[in-house]
Amino acid sequence: MMARGSFAGLLERFFTERLMRQRQASGHTIASYRDTFKMLLQFVQKRLKKAPSALSFEDIDAPLVAAFLDDLEASRGITARTRNLRLTAIHSFFRFASFEAPTHAAQIARVLAVPAKKFSRRLVPFLSRLEVDALLAAPDQRSWFGRRDHALMLLAVQTGLRLSELTSLQTDDILLGTGAHVRVMGKGRKERCTPLSKNTRAVLAAWMKEPARAQGQPLFPNARGGRLSAHGVHYLMAKHVAVGAATCPSMKAKRISPHVLRHTTAMDLLQAGVEQSVIALWLGHESIETTQMYLEANLALKEQMLDKTMPLHGTPGRYRPDDRLLEFLRAL
Repeated sequence: MMARGSFAGLLERFFTERLMRQRQASGHTIASYRDTFKMLLQFVQKRLKKAPSALSFEDIDAPLVAAFLDDLEASRGITARTRNLRLTAIHSFFRFASFEAPTHAAQIARVLAVPAKKFSRRLVPFLSRLEVDALLAAPDQRSWFGRRDHALMLLAVQTGLRLSELTSLQTDDILLGTGAHVRVMGKGRKERCTPLSKNTRAVLAAWMKEPARAQGQPLFPNARGGRLSAHGVHYLMAKHVAVGAATCPSMKAKRISPHVLRHTTAMDLLQAGVEQSVIALWLGHESIETTQMYLEANLALKEQMLDKTMPLHGTPGRYRPDDRLLEFLRAL
């Protein structure tokens, strides 16, 4: 255990007391924060020539944090969004330190004042019904892998589960009887249940009869019966997208990831007339404002709104060519 008042001691307690015990943060959050501080400490070690365990709290000041973030962009080519995620982790630690080390209040305030970087927000990508059908038809269901991938993608696009929620599912999380639903522990360790359609129930019922490859395996295991990695899901989806694009060419122009299936779920609900508050509840959003991005991206819904408005009375003009001589002189 590090000295309680040292930087190393504060950082250790931030993870063990604040994140794990008090906030009960998810494994994904803890891993993201851990990676941020590993990179920060490696950067500081090169910059200050001091071992991470020998650092004092005063060493980690606002100019150093800003230099670290700039270095991430320059050396790793990260996006502004990823830069902001790293800054969020650092800010979270310094807010914790503001209570534990009040004598450093001025330094902490300057670090907390390091701003997030602005970036352009693009419309969220999603799939049309034809593209969804092409993707779901791509796996060869004569093989075990094909049946697994088909069931996984169907569940993803019908429920809108996050990638981490999909890969951590166990058989016990699926209820196929009356009131069929899937139960997950989402962000912020909030449990939610999502209903299953008749077709999804049938596919999952068939899939759950497959012989197990390992004891206690997840619902969608890898070849050895273990948990599918995020990279593994991205790989299998890329493979099926390539097959689906042969019959649905519009897929070639889109970057289709597991998260795009989640966006597709939201857009389907929105186009069906489901209210934003219900969609936020369905997807497990912390705030209804997060769901606003789907409304902004839904062109079809905007067109329906346009049809309901009072038309503006504009009259088309008629093109009349200029005098040839004036046109000649104007073109010189």
